[in-house]
Amino acid sequence: MLFFQRLLAETERERQQLIEVPIIQGVLTRGEVSLPSYVAFLREAFHHVRHTVPLLKACRDALPSDRAWVLPALAEYIDEEAGHDEWILDDLVACGEDREAMRRSQPGHATEVMVAYAYDTIARRNPLGFFGMVHVLEGTSVALALAAAGRIQTHLGLPDRAFSYLRSHGTLDREHTAHFELLMDAMESPLDRADIVHAARAFYRLYADVFRSLPLPATTASQVTA
Repeated sequence: MLFFQRLLAETERERQQLIEVPIIQGVLTRGEVSLPSYVAFLREAFHHVRHTVPLLKACRDALPSDRAWVLPALAEYIDEEAGHDEWILDDLVACGEDREAMRRSQPGHATEVMVAYAYDTIARRNPLGFFGMVHVLEGTSVALALAAAGRIQTHLGLPDRAFSYLRSHGTLDREHTAHFELLMDAMESPLDRADIVHAARAFYRLYADVFRSLPLPATTASQVTA
C-alpha cells in the first residue's frame, strides 16, 4: 500500500469523528446554520489560517539537510497560501463584521491549542509532521467546504462574496490534494511516515474541538440538550 492510502486508512476513525461533530452534521444533513455560528467559524478559521505561511516557513527552516527534497513543495505551498487569511476577513465583512475588529480578536482556546500543537510538532517532534495538519485541513476542505457553502448560503441568504474562503479553498484544495498525494507517496522514511500519521490523528481531534467550540444554531442546540 502506498503511503497516502495508508495515511487515509490509518486516520479514518478520527476523520469520521470529525465529520460526526453536531454542528457539521447539522449543516450537511439538515441545513441547520445561523449567522453567529458561521461568523464564529470564519473568525476561528482566520486565526488558524493566518499561521499557515509562518508554519510552512518554520517547517522549511527546521528541515534537516537530508530532507531538502521537500523544499520545492514547501515553497509552492508558501506561494499559494499567502493572503488566504485576508479572504476570510473579506467574508467576515460581507457578513456585516468589522475587518479590523476581527483582525484584533482573539482565537478560541481550541484554535489556540491546535496552532500551538502545530508549532510544537515542528520544533519538538518532526517538522514533516506538519503535513499531518495539511492533510486534515485540506482533506476536510475538499470533502466539506463546497457542500457546506451552498447550504449555508441558501439558508442565510448571504451574497457570494461571503464565501470566498470556503469556495476558493475547497476548489484549490482539490488540486492541492493531488500534489499532496504524490508528496506523501515519496516519503520513504518509516519514522517520517509514522510521525505524519501521528500528527494527522491529533489534528483531526484538535480540529473537531474547534468545531465543537462554535455556537450551535438554536434548532441544533435544542436537539442536543433535549
